[in-house]
Amino acid sequence: MKDITPKISIISPVYNAERYIVKCLDSILVQTFQDWELILVDDGSSDKSGVICDEYAARDSRCLLYTSDAADEL
Repeated sequence: MKDITPKISIISPVYNAERYIVKCLDSILVQTFQDWELILVDDGSSDKSGVICDEYAARDSRCLLYTSDAADEL
């Protein structure tokens, strides 16, 4: 049976990163090494960061988005 666990997990915190997140995500997606998963953690962004990450997660199954409201943690 083949192991489906990726060799590398990349974790990226996301908070109001609308200006930078596309460049970040694109730089990961163009890598020649393909056996990875990207875990995006959006902690209540008030800009479009979450929407952008959600679009990437919908396009590539290796991208996983976890969201929370920062107020939930208080």
